Amino acid sequence: METTKILIGYAVYLPVALFLTLYVSKTLFKNSKIYMLDIFKGREEIANATNKLFETGFYLLNIGFALLIMKISIYTDSYQNLIEALGSKIGGFSIYLGIMLFLNLYFFFRGKRKAKESQTPAIDIEPAYKS
Repeated sequence: METTKILIGYAVYLPVALFLTLYVSKTLFKNSKIYMLDIFKGREEIANATNKLFETGFYLLNIGFALLIMKISIYTDSYQNLIEALGSKIGGFSIYLGIMLFLNLYFFFRGKRKAKESQTPAIDIEPAYKS
């Protein structure tokens, strides 16, 4: 009976983890195209390619982590324990996804700031008078 509950736990956890990963990724990378275009000064091909690479890496990291933490190791002798285990797994994974989302946003904003800095011409400060 315990094996059946563990299998039920996996059958619930995996689709939820995959759905959360897909949802966060689609939301993040649909909206990040604007930042990529700004970072790469309107060069659409390189902006889209870089965005797609970030998206692929996001999938690999998050799905890999979801699979890594998948093991339900607490006692599943009751459905209450199973639900608590799932809450802990899904909650922990959701927090991890949130951190990854904000980390990606940080990199996008940092890239945008660096692009703006490289656009701004250096100001040559000369004295108003010459000796």
